[in-house]
Parts: sequence; C-alpha cells; structure tokens
Amino acid sequence: MTQHFADLSLGRRPDGRTLITASWVVGHKNGSHTLLRDGQVVFEDGAILFVGHNFPGKVARRIDFGNALISPGLIDLDALSDLDTTALGIDNHPGWAKGRVWPRSYVEAGPYEMYSQEELAFQKRFAFGQLLLNGITTAAPIASLFYREWGETVAEFDAAADAAGDLGLRVYLSPAYRSGGMVLEAPGKMVPVFDEERGFQGLNDAIAYIERQNGRHGDLVRGMLAPDRVETSTLALLQRTDAAARDLDCKFRLHMAQGTMEVDTVHMLHGSTAPVWLARNNLLSERLIAPHATNATSDDLRLYAEHGVSIIHCPLVSARSGSTLHSFSSCRERGINIAMGTDTTPPDMLMNLLVGLITCRINDRAPDRVRSADLFDAATLGGARALGRSDLGHLSPGARADIAVFSLDDTIMAPSVDPITTLVTGGSGKVTRAVFVDGRLSMLDRQLANFDMEKAREQAQAQYDGLVAKYPERSWNHPPVSEIFQPSYPIEADNG
Repeated sequence: MTQHFADLSLGRRPDGRTLITASWVVGHKNGSHTLLRDGQVVFEDGAILFVGHNFPGKVARRIDFGNALISPGLIDLDALSDLDTTALGIDNHPGWAKGRVWPRSYVEAGPYEMYSQEELAFQKRFAFGQLLLNGITTAAPIASLFYREWGETVAEFDAAADAAGDLGLRVYLSPAYRSGGMVLEAPGKMVPVFDEERGFQGLNDAIAYIERQNGRHGDLVRGMLAPDRVETSTLALLQRTDAAARDLDCKFRLHMAQGTMEVDTVHMLHGSTAPVWLARNNLLSERLIAPHATNATSDDLRLYAEHGVSIIHCPLVSARSGSTLHSFSSCRERGINIAMGTDTTPPDMLMNLLVGLITCRINDRAPDRVRSADLFDAATLGGARALGRSDLGHLSPGARADIAVFSLDDTIMAPSVDPITTLVTGGSGKVTRAVFVDGRLSMLDRQLANFDMEKAREQAQAQYDGLVAKYPERSWNHPPVSEIFQPSYPIEADNG
C-alpha cells in the first residue's frame, strides 16, 4: 500500500478522507475493544468514519504504518505539567527535610513564585510535548504547588490553553486552588494552616477561566475544576466547588486517600477518612475524579462505588514511594471506574500500565485476576468514562479521531505475543510512531508541531537547575543543596 507521509503536515488536519492501516488495529464492538489484524481506520474532519477491513469508499490518501498497532489515544487524567520535583525525592528522604513541606521560617519570610510567568508557561508547553511523544492525546494537567506562592495563576493557564492549541493536545484545564497548606513546625511535625478567602478567590478565578476558555481551539480545551488536595481544602471550598461543577457541567478532581500525612491530617480535622467525610457532606458523586486511592479503606472504596466516583490510578509514582492501589482488580470487581494518570517523569503511560499490572498481581498474590488488557482499558475507556466522553477512548464511527500509533517492530520487544500484551509488558512511550488528535497530526516520528523538543530540553534543564538551587530557602534549617540532594555515588571532579 502506498505511503503518503509527504501529504501530511504536522499541526494540521489533512484535507479529505485519510485511511491508515497497520498490522493491528484496536477496534471497538459492544462496548469493548477488539483486535483487527491488518485493519483500517478512516477519518475526516476530526471524526472517525470507518474501522474494519476493505473500506469501500474513496479516500484522499492511504498510509500504511506497517508492523504497528493503531490504537485509541491514551488518556492521562493526572498528567504532569511541570518539571517533575517528585523525582528529587526518589532517593532523598524524609520528604519533610527535603523541601517537600514549607518550614515555618519560609512561611514567615513570605512564600514567593520560584518561576517567572514565562517559565511557568514554558514548562506547560514542554510537558504537553512530552505527553504527545508518549501517545497521550487527552490530558488533565497536575503540577506541584510546593514552589508556588499559593495556587496556580490564570496567566499560566491561558498560556497552557494556547500551548495545547499549538501542539494539538486535548486538555481539561483550570488553575489549581487551595484554602490551606501544610507547614513544618518541627522535624516530622506538620500542621495545616488555612486562608479560606484565598481559596474562594482561587475557585472564582477557575470558574471564570473555564467560562472563558471552554471550547477553544476547536474544542480541544475544556474545563475541569482542580482543588489541590483534600487536606488543604475546607468544607466550604469543596461545597462551592461541587456546586460550580454542576453549574459548569464539568468534573472536579481532588487528591485524597493517597498518603499517611493526608490520612492523619484529615482524621485530626474531621474525625474520619476523607471519603467518609465527603460522603457525610454529600460531596461524593460521578462529578468527582479522585487520584490515587492508595490509602483507601474498604469502606472508602465502597463509598466510591456507591456514588460513582472514578479513581485515577498512578502506579509508577505511587510504587516509587512505596504505596500501591489495593488493588486494581478489587476496585474493578467493586464496579469502580478506574482511569489512569502518569503524575511524574517520565510521563510514560505504557510504563505505568506495566507497573500497575505488576503491583496488582503482587497485592492479589495471584497472576490471574488482572490482565494487560484491563490496564489498557483503564488508559482508554476508563479515562473517557471518567470524563463523561462517549466519543473518546475508542476507535469506532462517530468517535473523535484521537489516535496513537505504536511500533511493534522494536527489537527490544521481540518476539511479540499479542499486541496489547507486548506493548504493556515490553513497550514504552518511545515506540510511539504517530499521534492524531481530532484528526490533526500532532506527532510523527518524534517530531511535534511548532515546538523543538531537543532545544526545549536544554531550557527545561536550566530552568530546573535554577529551581533546585532555591531549595535551601524552603527546607528545614536551610542546608545547602549538596546536603539536601546527595548523588548516588561520590562525584570526583576533573582537576585536569
């Protein structure tokens, strides 16, 4: 079959009907994925027209990706959108001593923005580019607030919306806000400090942002409310958030049931776990999307199931910190919808699916309660279900043409088993060959529209190094960077 890659332009929808084919296509039938050997996908004007074999109509171009899998684009609902600071804590503990919590001295000196607005805008664009390189077509961004003055700003999210439009990424956006933060009073002693009015202002800014940005860039940009964490949110703030989500007809994401500090803080403040507290106040519903559930009790999970709450599973970042979802298969058996998130560097969804598969089997102490396809479902159908989008997460007529093409001829993945099992257990985002979002070619052969990732990486590293240099200001007793973040092995300088 003739290849017409020259007829495709990065950043543009091709005119007329485009037929793509490969050795495998993930089709869709009766609500579930199917596999089509040597299948075809035809799309036009951002929508899929046909999935199957032997398309009978005329097309403007035919593109054969060869030994590859044509897949629904992956959906990342906790997508890293800054330069990942959690990576600094992989081998540097405890977190309270490594700038992961504001010490009282920093709070009294006055927290400040450690990046300029230009740097904040750049890191969103750089992160969005990384997502596309990993086959992710829909993202709900997440970023750290530890290096912020308080919450996220409207200006950086205006820039984020434009970045999504320029790069061709489907996004759910609004600036994160909070009514409190954790303050380190003594080694290991963290207490919440609240400024509720500041939280209300952040919510109002987020509402106005969604009203102004929703539907821009050909509907690539939509809104999602993002209160920061349950332990940094007051009841009134969450009640107003829930009401606003109803009025705006959007979802809201709230991190909870994810760590010991949060569990202990919420119990101190409210006398229960976070899900129980929210249920008591009628705040659990299908509008709520909740990362990470790694510390959820059986009662918490029962409440999620009863109220239609979706979990965002981020197995890589959780496992790296010694926690896991207990367990993926158990949550699925309860009827809880599970979506996926990356939430760290690398934003490699395929790597996350493998870690999710492994940690579930370790928790289950059995290999047969979860399959590679279950994790793949979460990264596609589960994410679409969490967003309330029946037109995403699958390839079938009428769905949006959000497509990722993964190469299956990489030598490190040989021999191939089943295409899904092969990708989940042996693949990585680096085998992503092409990405279409709403029918637009957003990535081909590691190249993006309107953005040079190799050049941007140099800028990202310089910006990151500048941030790390400021860590002593917000670390307990203000030790030098060399003490906060020690190298894996002693470094010997070249004295030449």
